[in-house]
Amino acid sequence: MAAAQPIAALAQQAAPPGLPPEVMIGFVALTDDPRYDRRLAHLEILVRKWGPALDGADLGITDAIQIGREINVAFAMEGALEADVATMIADVEEWVGDGIHFVIADLPADLLLELADGVAAMPVTIFNVSAPEDSLRGAECRQNVIHMIPSNRMLTDATLQYLVSRRWRNILVLQGPSAEDAALVEALRESAANFQGRIVDVRPFVPGNDPRNRDLSNVAVLTAAGNYDVVFVADADGEFAAQVPYNTNDPRPVVGAAGLVPVAWHWAWDRQGAPQLNARFEYFYGRRMGADDWAAWTAVRAVTQAVIRTASTEYETLLDYILGDQLSLDGVKAASMSVRPWDHQLRQPILLATGNAVVQRAPVEGFVHPTNNLDTLGVDAGQTACRF
Repeated sequence: MAAAQPIAALAQQAAPPGLPPEVMIGFVALTDDPRYDRRLAHLEILVRKWGPALDGADLGITDAIQIGREINVAFAMEGALEADVATMIADVEEWVGDGIHFVIADLPADLLLELADGVAAMPVTIFNVSAPEDSLRGAECRQNVIHMIPSNRMLTDATLQYLVSRRWRNILVLQGPSAEDAALVEALRESAANFQGRIVDVRPFVPGNDPRNRDLSNVAVLTAAGNYDVVFVADADGEFAAQVPYNTNDPRPVVGAAGLVPVAWHWAWDRQGAPQLNARFEYFYGRRMGADDWAAWTAVRAVTQAVIRTASTEYETLLDYILGDQLSLDGVKAASMSVRPWDHQLRQPILLATGNAVVQRAPVEGFVHPTNNLDTLGVDAGQTACRF
């Protein structure tokens, strides 16, 4: 097999004759997504996402093209960066007419729902690669969405498993002012109840240097008093969280948005083919692979595997396979992944990582499930509020 090349180079090469119709995958994102604003940094430390998930999808298509040459199937991607969802819906409608039925969406939760509802009558499935909100897998779930990025509850479950395994059950929570921070704390409460952890206190913080909020922005003051084993920081922006390790009043480990962080992907993961995947991504795109990149890459990989296993390029056949029991997806995280039928969340391990190392992979040893240990992470079938 030829060495992988960026799509820009492959697009200039003539496709071999006799190929069946292409398997096309769409990609939509905002033109100026604030989640990717690289100016939002503190002392040159990025507190936002490293780059657009489009790069992960691009690498996935590059891999798929190489595989397609072996199985005589052509893969390609059509991308649209738009200022609003209404335009994205029009794009998808046009794409469906051209045979595109799978669309990767790198969107915040509210816009993802707007897109899903706008294309609900079309034969198209959306891969969510960047919105972790539990509501998207619960009361606000949509049948035409598959979640490749883990939910907040999966992340907090992974954290709790690790803390309980270390007998660090008493948790002090520092909570930021955003709705995302509140949602993460709610997920943590559910995880603590599920794994017998104990939240001893939730203390709000206010990031910034306003002297009027001195006591609400001082880590030592916020962590004074109380009997706790670990500090959990709920900080979607990440700027305050970066100052918490080694600044607590008592010497305690920090988890959540800083210290030991639960993530879908980390550049230091070194099992299976992860070093090769990370190296290729950094070579092509000049930065490290992040969780959203991995999720987009994995979405393409799911479609590619469906084509291989079903020997078909028909949308309904591929979708049935992806949502069915036969899917055994390799995301180079040392586990066979599949989609949960009750909320369309991709089952997957969670990496617990520091700035330069992966400390643990969840599910942590000793945490078991009657049918699939990956279902110890996230909302199980009997607990779900999702109704398709």
